[in-house]
Amino acid sequence: MQSVFPIVVFGAVAFSVVMSIFFLLGRGSAYDEIGKGGLAPERDASGGWHLPAPNSPAGRAERELEIRQMLSARSERMRRRGEPELDIEAEVERLLAEEPPPAHEAGLTEEVRQLVVARNERRARQGLEQLDVDSEVARTLAELEP
Repeated sequence: MQSVFPIVVFGAVAFSVVMSIFFLLGRGSAYDEIGKGGLAPERDASGGWHLPAPNSPAGRAERELEIRQMLSARSERMRRRGEPELDIEAEVERLLAEEPPPAHEAGLTEEVRQLVVARNERRARQGLEQLDVDSEVARTLAELEP
């Protein structure tokens, strides 16, 4: 009696070849479907994400909607634990009325300064003109503003 091992190996290889051809000629790649669900934001024509600007009316409306959803979920969890529910409208107003964080925190400014200094060191090694650190930090921080 001959060994069954070669039959199993050749059968598995043949099956994998047939399945590879089937998937190759199939209806497209599974990777093409990633991000097309209802939870992913839409992409624009250039392939970037289509998200509203944070300070635009659409951005503020989306922010308010998300805050309202999170507060509703928190209130529901509190209700299920037997705690008093949140006043969602008052909480939304309180959260939207809070001052936004400062435009540039000290840590961010220091990190940008370190990046500019490192860029100057690379430019010096390449024989290029040095950049003014303070003006370059200000320019970089201005690019980061919404």
